[in-house]
Amino acid sequence: MSTATERLAEVRANIARAARDSGRDPAAITLVCVSKTFPAEVIAPVLDAGERVFGENRVQEAQGKWPRLRERTPGTVLHLIGPLQSNKAGDAVALFDVIETVDREKIARALADAVQKAGRSPSFLVQVNTGAELQKAGVLPDEADAFIAGCRGTYGLAVAGLMCIPPIDDQASPHFALLRQIAERNGLAELSMGMSANYPLGIQLGATHVRVGSAIFGTR
Repeated sequence: MSTATERLAEVRANIARAARDSGRDPAAITLVCVSKTFPAEVIAPVLDAGERVFGENRVQEAQGKWPRLRERTPGTVLHLIGPLQSNKAGDAVALFDVIETVDREKIARALADAVQKAGRSPSFLVQVNTGAELQKAGVLPDEADAFIAGCRGTYGLAVAGLMCIPPIDDQASPHFALLRQIAERNGLAELSMGMSANYPLGIQLGATHVRVGSAIFGTR
């Protein structure tokens, strides 16, 4: 059975290959190692292998393991990639460097208040529900431009880019292409798109960040 560090090496090679095949610099793609549900002892070898960018789904879970991991390995960057409740906005702003799931006005307002109180601002990505799935978080594509403008103008959030999670049964490429179009017309540079099953395709279509969990850490 392969180890997390062996699987990590394969993911790194795949990212480099996909970037070169698309005429891109591999250094322009950030690997976000999705460590949600995995304990510190499973994450530690990946940190030791040089990875410094990690993604977590829940604020409370991240609070339980990342302060100690950061003491052990300074310089880590933590992304919140799961849904955020407004009552956790302050905790999220205090802990995370990037919040990828800004998806409604209530959250934007809560984050703006938390930024003001904390005196620190993470980078923010707007989550777009490219498949218009009723059960999934994210702003609808035809509402994205107005929402992005409101996050920036009304709430003063440092919106750096967009993220999406395509419907599981759909081809991902149209969703990635749509996300890129929305980003381009809003002058946003960062695109978080592509997970374990499709991150090379995300890179081909312009991803700057890919969120890879099971392909590194194994099945949950």
